[in-house]
Amino acid sequence: MKRLSSALASDFRQRGCISGGRVNVVLLDQDRCYRAVASRDARFDGHFITAVRTTGIYCRPSCPAMTPKRSNVEFLPTAGAAQQRGYRACRRCQPDAVPGSPDWNLRADLAARAMRLISDGVVERDGVPGLAAQLRYSERHLNRVLTAELGAGPLALARAHRAHTARLLVETTPLGMADIAFAAGFASVRQFNDTVREVYGVPPTTLRTEAGRRRGAVPAVAGTLVLRLPYRPPFDAEGLLAFFAARALDRVESVRDGVYRRTLRLPHGAATVELRPETAHVLATLRLADPRDLGPAVARLRRLLDLDADPVAVDTVLGADPVLAPLVAATPGLRLPGTVDGVETALRAVLGQQVSVAAARTAASRLAAALGERLPPGLSGDGPDLLFPTAAAVAERGIDVLTGPARRIAAVVGLATAVADGSLVLDPARDPADLRSALTALPGVGPWTAGYLAMRLLGDPDELLATDLAVRRGAAALGLPSDADGLAARAAGWAPWRSYAAVHLWRATSTTTQRSTS
Repeated sequence: MKRLSSALASDFRQRGCISGGRVNVVLLDQDRCYRAVASRDARFDGHFITAVRTTGIYCRPSCPAMTPKRSNVEFLPTAGAAQQRGYRACRRCQPDAVPGSPDWNLRADLAARAMRLISDGVVERDGVPGLAAQLRYSERHLNRVLTAELGAGPLALARAHRAHTARLLVETTPLGMADIAFAAGFASVRQFNDTVREVYGVPPTTLRTEAGRRRGAVPAVAGTLVLRLPYRPPFDAEGLLAFFAARALDRVESVRDGVYRRTLRLPHGAATVELRPETAHVLATLRLADPRDLGPAVARLRRLLDLDADPVAVDTVLGADPVLAPLVAATPGLRLPGTVDGVETALRAVLGQQVSVAAARTAASRLAAALGERLPPGLSGDGPDLLFPTAAAVAERGIDVLTGPARRIAAVVGLATAVADGSLVLDPARDPADLRSALTALPGVGPWTAGYLAMRLLGDPDELLATDLAVRRGAAALGLPSDADGLAARAAGWAPWRSYAAVHLWRATSTTTQRSTS
């Protein structure tokens, strides 16, 4: 069965439901999807939804329940599409508690960009008009595209997101139901109760009771949310933690004993998080100033750790190259380091232009110490206690506290000013080409910085960073061309996963350095 499902996965990626990483209503091949459900392979979870007409329930592909008859099922791209058709979520397999579709990073079209903003809670904060304005399309066009591509419009997709957030709050916190309703973005307690009943088939109180009885459930603690963030194995947690440890800013973040801790600036207030990688999930312990920030926090943490990636698809392409194959075999499930704050990462990237990682870390730590905001003791505990400064603070006072070349200081302050006055938007819904163009138009911001931010802010999977010195050194260590043009030509066969190849080349550089100094 394992051999059969592996062949099926390859077939899906080449021709069927997951053709080229793109999944939508038109391209879902019902027969191949049914074969995936019959195999109960968890690698398909999050790629599509299985809706059973006879029961009115939708499931993840790996649901352990009896496989329904082919004539009784239909396959849909999103939970929002299933809910809009009147299906309710299976309480046994919990189809909303799986990694999301890797499509939203692989694709740069309107539907994918909209899904990133919906996951970040934009509809709850600004409504569909705000979502459309941020994407620079009319509401009518946005609704038409999302319905055609994802089987549901923005309201239905946002409703599915609210329902998922509500379930997390019900099951993992001791908050009262009225508080949960408004924290999850519902307009009233009645709307909250009706939606939970429609989506999960039971009232919220039953969900809380079932969660308490479920084996391995984490007890709710006032002021703290403990969540399991699932991922598709394999997962190179050690590599991600090493990346963050090398760049950790004093009092803003830390890596110790295999745990990453940091402060968060969220739409409604500050927060802290502790991320502990475990088998099949990352255990996240959140302390939020405002529970309305749960949904955005989860979405940003998933992007930070690249938890929605399909590592088998990435490793299959990169492992086919005989030069990269040993690296892929040694580090399966490599992930792209993302970000929880685009402004912070952009400012740090400009500070890090043409200097070492250690020097960039020192400069950014000094900036945070001078202009950052200290958290209240109830949020920080004994961990990081400082929020990285806002763009407005850096724009106003950066020139007084930054040290180093005048040109770099001007570039940092110029970037902060552009963000503060709204002329530069740094969010995960930006089109990669537009983001690169907007960044390089700023004085002192080069193509490397633009590509680096496309990789970390947008999760762009196909940014090679061929001009990066460490990437080129890693290529040279492997016997690949070390000039930018030659490396770019050699890397054509790594598409659409050249960002992951760049991370492998970074690792090759550090490994070579360690060997030469040992």
